[in-house]
Amino acid sequence: MIPLRIKVEANADQPFVVRLRSLEADGREPKTEQVSPFDVVLDRIGPEGAHYVGEGGPIRILGIDPAKVDGYVLLVNPRRGTADRLIRSSSQHNTFLVTERCDQVCLMCSQPPKRHHVDLFPYFETAALLAPEGATIGISGGEPTLFKGELFDFLQRVLSARPDLSFHVLTNGQHFGEGDREVMSRIDRGRVVWGIPLYSRDAAVHDEIVAKAGAHEQLLENLALMCRLGAQVELRTVLMRPNTDGLPKLASFIAATLPFIRTWAIMQMENIGFGRMNWKRLFYDNSEGFDIVGRSIDLVRSRGIDAWLYNFPLCTVPEPYRGLAPATISDWKRAYRDECNGCSVKDRCGGFFEWHPANHGYSKLGAIQ
Repeated sequence: MIPLRIKVEANADQPFVVRLRSLEADGREPKTEQVSPFDVVLDRIGPEGAHYVGEGGPIRILGIDPAKVDGYVLLVNPRRGTADRLIRSSSQHNTFLVTERCDQVCLMCSQPPKRHHVDLFPYFETAALLAPEGATIGISGGEPTLFKGELFDFLQRVLSARPDLSFHVLTNGQHFGEGDREVMSRIDRGRVVWGIPLYSRDAAVHDEIVAKAGAHEQLLENLALMCRLGAQVELRTVLMRPNTDGLPKLASFIAATLPFIRTWAIMQMENIGFGRMNWKRLFYDNSEGFDIVGRSIDLVRSRGIDAWLYNFPLCTVPEPYRGLAPATISDWKRAYRDECNGCSVKDRCGGFFEWHPANHGYSKLGAIQ
């Protein structure tokens, strides 16, 4: 697992954003091309850490190899002596956690909501503008659209300034409205995908999973609005015991009523947060019962809608469906088990979440020869 927070020393009172610039390959000359006011360039490496210099003053990074963090964008909190890695230039998995507040309490939530909120949008905007060319940045929470005014402004400004960037926003879809039509029309719809969960065609099942009465009805209204706005929607369904039997019914509903969606993603659970607390009663072992998943995917794909399997180890998926199970677990929280040794498809398998239980939860697991 890759730590996302590192130790730093900086002579400042308030948080700030910097991008680390390392040495050229010959190890002698610092990089000087396209240096911005937010860049700090590696000056020297000593036993006490890596020393960087820039317009904002010096900064020292502790316990890390500068060669491995070239181009990384950090949010430095000098009072705490820490820095969060907002953008890792070597990774395709960069996500901004914009809030920990949420108005739903989902049974399997991997990021249980908190009451406090700190507005970090100005820092996120700076970080996004420093991202590598062509990057896709995730926006997550909590529920980002609880602060949709700030979110919409952020997306509009960054996308206008960086035509090469795109965003993937995870939202429960509860807070869109007709009043958002104008501002959303100013956001480049082709470069924003909205990841929105729909857990069941049965309103009672969906509402029970998200612990919010009326959530299903509101969600369907807002999905219709997203359709009218021409927004790109990735519909997400976490696979669990309470909703697995209804998966074919949900697939039929998607094919008949939501053909405008870009993707339907069926997702495996994470064993963390509320997901860990409710694991025994929620986790569905697809290695034992994949047929209902396969039939649901087949139906949707037969109607021209993409359907994918997220967070599924390839050995738990029948061979004909493995091409629909990309490596979606972020590299910083991905792990492999002893059973993975010698597997012929390990290089394209997403593996497991680092916190997946030792006994796996899967009854059929093992290296594919």
